Amino acid sequence: MPTPEIWFLTGSQHLYGPETLRQVAANSTEIAASLGVTFKPVLTDSDAIRAICLDANADPNCAGVILWMHTFSPAKMWIGGLTQLKKPVLHLHTQFNRDLPWSSIDMDFMNLNQAAHGDREAGHLHVRLGLARAIAVGHWSNPRVRDRIERWARVAYGWQALQATKICRFGDNMRQVSVTEGDKVSAEMKFGFSVNGFGLGDLVAVMNDVSESEVSSLIQEYDELYDIADELRNDRRSSLEDAARQEIAIRRFLEAGGFTGFTTTFEDLHGLNQLPGLACQRLMADGYGFGAEGDWKTAALLRFMKVVANGEGTSFMEDYTYHLDPDRPLVLGAHMLEICPSIANNRPRMEIHPLGIGGKADPVRLVFDAPPGPAINASLIDLGHRFRLIVSEVDAVDVPAMPKLPVARAVWKVKPDFESGIAGWIRAGGAHHTVFSYGVTAADLRDFAEIAGIECVVIGEGTRYDDLVNELRWNEVAFRA
Repeated sequence: MPTPEIWFLTGSQHLYGPETLRQVAANSTEIAASLGVTFKPVLTDSDAIRAICLDANADPNCAGVILWMHTFSPAKMWIGGLTQLKKPVLHLHTQFNRDLPWSSIDMDFMNLNQAAHGDREAGHLHVRLGLARAIAVGHWSNPRVRDRIERWARVAYGWQALQATKICRFGDNMRQVSVTEGDKVSAEMKFGFSVNGFGLGDLVAVMNDVSESEVSSLIQEYDELYDIADELRNDRRSSLEDAARQEIAIRRFLEAGGFTGFTTTFEDLHGLNQLPGLACQRLMADGYGFGAEGDWKTAALLRFMKVVANGEGTSFMEDYTYHLDPDRPLVLGAHMLEICPSIANNRPRMEIHPLGIGGKADPVRLVFDAPPGPAINASLIDLGHRFRLIVSEVDAVDVPAMPKLPVARAVWKVKPDFESGIAGWIRAGGAHHTVFSYGVTAADLRDFAEIAGIECVVIGEGTRYDDLVNELRWNEVAFRA
């Protein structure tokens, strides 16, 4: 996962004299060091502000900037810089001291510590400029403030990674399906990631060059990480070797092309003996984005969320079927094969079973249960004229025993309740493919949507269905421009 820099930009002005500016710089340096971000010299005029914003744009290691007005910093001198700035922004409203020294406070102290109205001056200009930004309020030592900054920084890292994301589509998408379609040109313009297709013959050619020693070495790795079914060690070993060969070839193909995400489809498998299942699971565990049936939008969203979650607890998912007990309705989430073991609650078991679609040999897959805990499902959809991000907050529960269902799976309760949550998802146009994550929150995805300039619809504990319907109507007007 990438670990670029966040720049810390402090606003002041020359009005207060060199001694005050030296103290401003010392205080800002201490805050930046404590937050683990990169201090930049205090900004006191429009030329310096414009220069640092252009430097941030040009530096590939800068993922975003934090703005803080230590003193009053006249906002007009920020116009030239902020109108050029292309990196994500967090406005930190804090001050160096936590407590006021009531018995000794004087005008020198007041002139030095003016963020209370300096940041209001900045905020007014941000509104005038229509600047996309997150806002964190409180003392910089407060754990809640630090967590807010850290989570925003992870989103900024994910946004930076998305700009360089390349999605490889092996074949096209599933025929006659609506939600996996979309405008790839508009997506690249809005989010930065690119999507291109390749024939299965290109992948098969790479598979043909995989050596037996490479396959044997990878199977040894499997043996260390998973419980392997006896039949895969004996009479079905050739299927395991074929699955390993697929993983080596797909990984090699992606690395050679600089891809960080990919898609497959069961309707385009010419030259492959089995639908890739194990390979998709393990590549997701290594941080790659993935979408089944050619779903490139979900593959890109998964790659972004993998970066935000630092690779952990995040997977491709699908709402597969329901448990409609009126007292405790639940969703069973799974897919044919491709659920990421980063969400496994137990040591995965490697198994082989028939697959009723695709017309190929029985595929190898990892079987496991997901753990209980708060999580989200997210879907990025193309409405034709714009994109919408939909987020459903859920509570994963213990997975009941399902000895005859040989796939990885999760089970969850929908918030605020089953009827409102599901009806809201359908009303908003949420896809059947999602990204399921324990490590990314709805607030993180709101920050992402703010950076990208797209609509974000969150269905959670406080959602009322009628209010959601109105929100969707209002958003159609607000985001159509």
